[in-house]
Amino acid sequence: MHMNNHFTGFMFFGLALMTACGTPVAEEPIPSDTDTLRYDAEAHLRNVRQLTFGGDNAEAYWSFDSEKLVFQANNPAWGTGCDQIFWMDLAADATEKAEGLNQISNGQGRTTCAYFLPGDTTVVFASTHLADTLCPEVPPRGPKGEYVWPIYEGYDVFTYDLEGNPIAQLTYEPGYDAEATVSPTGDRMVFTSTRSGDLELYTCALDGSDVVQVTNELGYDGGAFFSPDGSQLIWRASRPKTDEEVAHYTELLAKGLVEPTAMELFIANADGTNARQLTDLGGANWAPYFHPDGDRVLFSSNHKTAAFPFNIFMINTDGTGLTQVTFDNAFDSFPMFSPDGKRIAFSSNRNNGRTRNTNVFVADWVE
Repeated sequence: MHMNNHFTGFMFFGLALMTACGTPVAEEPIPSDTDTLRYDAEAHLRNVRQLTFGGDNAEAYWSFDSEKLVFQANNPAWGTGCDQIFWMDLAADATEKAEGLNQISNGQGRTTCAYFLPGDTTVVFASTHLADTLCPEVPPRGPKGEYVWPIYEGYDVFTYDLEGNPIAQLTYEPGYDAEATVSPTGDRMVFTSTRSGDLELYTCALDGSDVVQVTNELGYDGGAFFSPDGSQLIWRASRPKTDEEVAHYTELLAKGLVEPTAMELFIANADGTNARQLTDLGGANWAPYFHPDGDRVLFSSNHKTAAFPFNIFMINTDGTGLTQVTFDNAFDSFPMFSPDGKRIAFSSNRNNGRTRNTNVFVADWVE
């Protein structure tokens, strides 16, 4: 959604906080006896299945036919130096040898945020490979020691087929263009860009034409998804308000950085009208995705601690009914419903042997 390996950054952020405070890693919650990767309190999940094993794997998004996933991964065992784009057929079993995984990106530069296009034979994602074939440097901290995400100016949006053949470049503006996702109606996509001087949302046709700016308020607007009927957008944003917050945000952005520790969810019509803030929880609330009924949203949040853990929550689109969905002690994020509404994919640190590995999981959804 915005990742530039951001999910890994959140993992490092939490571990750094725990280390600095001298707090040991919490004990693993006790899994269910019959569904060993599901914790007992996770009433909405059944038959949790792990799909990747090792490295950093996240932002797994479904094909329109609910049979494939495309995701970004960085795993030294696969020869990647930074995030690259892979896809898998869920009819095939994933193994530690990555059998059944297929690389789409060309291995040059860093990639992020892949999404299937209608027909499920092509995907859209962002890549820095035209700016530099090497992996861009990851800043460890901001100029004042703050936790930051890099906003690489070299990102542009491209389409590829599943065999890794390039089809088209969709963005050409200077600066950051990334985080593209596609409407379930198959006619528009939404992405984040710095072309206005700030990180704003834009929609466009699937060929990159008919670009429409959706947001226009200071702060990092990103990680947007369409509602099931394509009429609305849900996204996460920072909103600096005080003079000090505004100065800090603009100073970081000028250096190609953002500080993602305070984000809330926003919802609007797909053309940007009737925008409103959905959450006011504090901490980092991000990775939202609509429930198939269009009236609820899944998202990841650390609002209970402002550090770790991150878990998946659900909230009604009127801001009521906040419910916790996952109960991991480290990191659960990027929940995404399959188009048929039967399953969700998500990324998690569960079952990682107390390493920093983040893996992709899929589960049946239970109301």
